[in-house]
Amino acid sequence: MSGRSGSLPPQSDAARRTAGEQVRELLRRSIALKERLIADHAGRVIEIAELCATAIAGGNKLMLCGNGGSAADAQHLAAELLIRLRSNVDRPGLPALALATDSSSLTACGNDYDFETYYARMAETLGQPGDVLIGITTSGRSPNIVRALQAARAKGLKTVGLLGGDGGAALPHCDLALVVPSSETGRIQEAHIAIGHAIMELIEDRLIAAGLIDQPTLPG
Repeated sequence: MSGRSGSLPPQSDAARRTAGEQVRELLRRSIALKERLIADHAGRVIEIAELCATAIAGGNKLMLCGNGGSAADAQHLAAELLIRLRSNVDRPGLPALALATDSSSLTACGNDYDFETYYARMAETLGQPGDVLIGITTSGRSPNIVRALQAARAKGLKTVGLLGGDGGAALPHCDLALVVPSSETGRIQEAHIAIGHAIMELIEDRLIAAGLIDQPTLPG
């Protein structure tokens, strides 16, 4: 903004029609991208969920990281496992850690070293062999995510990427990756959270089916 404040003028009928078509077009593109993922990448979603469920079954944890909206997605998905995913499934928490939530450590690392080091430092310090690091980056080029994936692999963690575009520099450092075939950040983020929910639901179902977690089903 320019620094000035004031009231918006009334929107014309033509402007409302244009805005309505813009909304419809955005939603159409989002739906088309998800349809493409259904056709081309459902098997990869299952593979990622199986990798994660195997880690949790073996006493390991998931670690998730991203930047900006992808950091929020990492926190969102970690909470689905740690607390609850579905309102009618009441089960113990599952070990998932979002790495962007400690502002003191994050700013200390940025001040004393550099921002790009932070997630790698977390993976090296808190990660254990057999854990899974999930790096989320819409470009696949975020330097701190690339370094985190490299550090995680060096420590013996499995690595998963939720990526976009062509996968970028992150792709070679992922044991499993799902690359959303788009260059639109918003559409990639929408796909990532849908994919993430599918992965978390499959993890939950796999562990319940294996008898590794109790699952009283609640009404609704």
